[in-house]
Amino acid sequence: MGGLTQVRADRRVLVVGAGPVGLVVACELLQQGIPVRVVDAGRGHTAHSRANVIWPRNLELLDRIGVTEELLDTGHRLAGTAFYSRGRRLATAWMSKLPDSPYPFALTLSQSDTEAVLRRRLTALGGQVEQGVRLTALDNTADGPAVKLEHEEGRTEELEPGWLVGADGAHSTVRRELGIGYDGPPVDVSFAITDARLTTTLSEDLSHYCYAPSGAMVLGPMGDGVHRIALSVPHEAYDEDHPPPRAMFQQVVDDRAAGRSRVEELLWSGSFRVRVRIASAFRSGRCFLAGDAAHVISPAGGQGMNTGMQDAFNLAWKLSGVVRGEFGEPILDSYDSERRAVSHEVARSTALLTKAGLVDTPAKTALRDVAFTAADRTGLFQRKVAPQLSQTAVSYDGDRHPRMPLRVSDTGGRPAAPRLDSGGWPTIDRDRHTVLLWPGTRTPPAGWQRTRDRIRGELPEGTPVLDLTRAVPRGLARALGPGPTAAVVRPDGHLLARADPEHPQALTRLLARAVHLRSST
Repeated sequence: MGGLTQVRADRRVLVVGAGPVGLVVACELLQQGIPVRVVDAGRGHTAHSRANVIWPRNLELLDRIGVTEELLDTGHRLAGTAFYSRGRRLATAWMSKLPDSPYPFALTLSQSDTEAVLRRRLTALGGQVEQGVRLTALDNTADGPAVKLEHEEGRTEELEPGWLVGADGAHSTVRRELGIGYDGPPVDVSFAITDARLTTTLSEDLSHYCYAPSGAMVLGPMGDGVHRIALSVPHEAYDEDHPPPRAMFQQVVDDRAAGRSRVEELLWSGSFRVRVRIASAFRSGRCFLAGDAAHVISPAGGQGMNTGMQDAFNLAWKLSGVVRGEFGEPILDSYDSERRAVSHEVARSTALLTKAGLVDTPAKTALRDVAFTAADRTGLFQRKVAPQLSQTAVSYDGDRHPRMPLRVSDTGGRPAAPRLDSGGWPTIDRDRHTVLLWPGTRTPPAGWQRTRDRIRGELPEGTPVLDLTRAVPRGLARALGPGPTAAVVRPDGHLLARADPEHPQALTRLLARAVHLRSST
């Protein structure tokens, strides 16, 4: 770092960046008793933000920090996403028909509202955001990071945090100082966006992806007559001094959108250019990258902030367990491997959506339209696209660690044990691996009660265990399979492994590997 002297040791986790991703990391750690310091170079959140949708999988995960209900009270629910070509509806991905989520809808709200909810939760947990504090230098030594922070009034401080999470955006100083590469596929698209008051014949319960020969656009209802409008535009068409005007949005809505819509008023407008990038590593020693610092993907499908939040959840339960001494440090290697693989997959799927809206020949347009329509009629669109958009299809290490249709307690297994909620959804422990005892979809086998008791007797004391019956949501029954099994589920709701319930020693070995030194967990 060049000349840092008299560095002060501060063993707290330092979170750089107070957008949604950094705030989720901080809330997760604080509620588990891990000291955290959050700094942000800005002066506060802006009312002008690009991210405006939270998908079902993230609503499940946000339960972990106890903010989902407040977000639901704030946002606007969408039943799905419809796709059109030249005003004709091709296909619909229905969130409302997902069989395996307690939140079968998408939620639209401004990023500033999301951040406000997260900041209130941070404050309730005893945390705060130090605004106007910028990380300017980082030396990632074998003993841990040493950093230099500059305050807005000119004061500097030098310290050695115990761990560092870089959630400081696409132009991340943390990533640059770590020397981590940041490359990606050749996707380079510019968009104009606005939140506008709109009078429209289109459904307020769906977001609308509209394709036309001139380009693509999205209309996303946000409640109270306000819609997010996003559309592709030529590079350099607009800038901060010359934002996109109402007349332009109206012209493009008339040209590309289905139905009839009138843009009444722009609440704000702006433009941005997307170059897809993914960091070559998400971890370097005791330093981590998350959110846009780790990946920038196409805005098609509204996946960016949601993918970043899942980074935060994946990292935080592992890091908190390591700091508490309950997990071995090598488990943190799986943060890099799991989330980097998912980022590449999301980048591929959103690039396909982007390209689908930018086809520019009659032959390619006809091929796209036929493919979408056929996929919708056969149910393929619902089976494939809806889980991708909702992020309920996220799985780690191929299909080895799929997301399970569960809820996660925001109070943890201390004192609240795993349980079924009022809707019949199993609610697992927030901080530790939970064992699900599943009798199968048929009549429980003879001696099932004796098998359950034997398993409980073999497991380490305090292991969260939940007995299931056949009366669980069908998505969960399908995920667990038709026969009896003992499933070990990670704190983030992903399956660790299944075991034969007749051999409880295998479960004990699984749990030992999970909490100690295996990087494959």
